Amino acid sequence: MAYRTWNVEKVRYCERIGQEVTLETEVVYPAEYLPDQPPRILAHRCSHALICNLFDRAVCKWSGTNPDYEPI
Repeated sequence: MAYRTWNVEKVRYCERIGQEVTLETEVVYPAEYLPDQPPRILAHRCSHALICNLFDRAVCKWSGTNPDYEPI
């Protein structure tokens, strides 16, 4: 059976909020009987995305509001 998990991709300092953030990706790993399929990335998230989403403008792709801007 395939399973999903959130993996830590990077730990960086974000200038917008002035703190260190964890950038994570949601990965789906294939079932054991399909070993030749690569894992698939479904989503990206930031550990402080809730704080960034409180700003009055779109921030970055890691917070889910601006897919064209990646500050980190």
